[in-house]
Amino acid sequence: MTAISLGMPSVPTKLADRRVSRKIQVGSVAVGGDAPISVQSMTTTRTSDIGATLQQIAELTASGCQIVRVACPTQDDADALATIARKSQIPVIADIHFQPKYVFAAIDAGCAAVRVNPGNIKQFDDKVKEIAKAASAAGTPIRIGVNAGSLDARLLQKYGRATPEALVESALWEASLFEEHGFGDIKISVKHNDPVVMVNAYRQLAAQSDYPLHLGVTEAGPAFQGTIKSAVAFGALLSEGIGDTIRVSLSAPPAEEVKVGLQILEALNLKQRRLEIVSCPSCGRAQVDVYKLADQVAAGLDGMEVPLRVAVMGCVVNGPGEAREADLGVASGNGKGQIFVKGEVIKTVPESKIVETLIEEALKIAEQMEKDGVPSGPPVVDAVGEPEVPAG
Repeated sequence: MTAISLGMPSVPTKLADRRVSRKIQVGSVAVGGDAPISVQSMTTTRTSDIGATLQQIAELTASGCQIVRVACPTQDDADALATIARKSQIPVIADIHFQPKYVFAAIDAGCAAVRVNPGNIKQFDDKVKEIAKAASAAGTPIRIGVNAGSLDARLLQKYGRATPEALVESALWEASLFEEHGFGDIKISVKHNDPVVMVNAYRQLAAQSDYPLHLGVTEAGPAFQGTIKSAVAFGALLSEGIGDTIRVSLSAPPAEEVKVGLQILEALNLKQRRLEIVSCPSCGRAQVDVYKLADQVAAGLDGMEVPLRVAVMGCVVNGPGEAREADLGVASGNGKGQIFVKGEVIKTVPESKIVETLIEEALKIAEQMEKDGVPSGPPVVDAVGEPEVPAG
């Protein structure tokens, strides 16, 4: 007689196998292949202001950013690249538009990679041979970044607008020019402000090449709208195994972009989870102010790096079950809260004591997890010490 297992069913930890792509090295961060998906952002300072730029890079590094891009529209910016690339704690990508001479300046400055936008660099195709030679000699990867807003005029005429096909054709054409000169250390992005167009473009690109892909919804908008658009687009692609690096483009401080990007990866189990607050949306059954409780607990535990799930629940219907499943939780009602730790009720406290009790217990659990060697926090970057920030 065949035995029937009555154990817990296995739970899938990922939605799809990762697309197979070639691996490149962006400074200390591997991109593509079996490397973890990395989160990028871009500084908003004038790159020529070395002190301000390094300060913002330090802030981004602290928020979990793994690769940073800096703009290089002027000669003063190009002159600053060497210092910034040397003192940054994370790899620096130079963002080049319009002037091909700055591509060579970025390579000479020791940037970890160079992003070029072929659609708005004058006579770019004529410079590919020289760029490929210089990049190859320095071991500098090139990101071919095609944007809907700056698509080559020839492709706009051919397709009528920035269609997925137009974006993909532009990117692969430019990549083929580099390949003709023996250079294949390439990453590609095909960005559009419409998530549907963007997703279709990346799907086509993924099917037609093995280049590592940098995901982005360009000009995504203010924080709320941009977060939604990016989460929808990235979620669709990452759930299919497509994507090797991501940047959430928000009209908001760069650290917010990193925060959203990390949350997207954590939600898809593509990065080690840190603090996660599970809270109900509240309803007529709730006997406590769930919104207030959840906000206060989140604020009290802000910055916690260990993978801790805290459930803040407001009624007896789903509350006990959710609280029991979390590392730490509360099921509230009748002016009291049952506190759960690892599935067991450890105490019942008055509503006024729920927040402080959850925070105390969370800190105890976090301390024990750290003693037990549970990994926490953003990936460690190969760098030593804080960047030196010169005066002025």
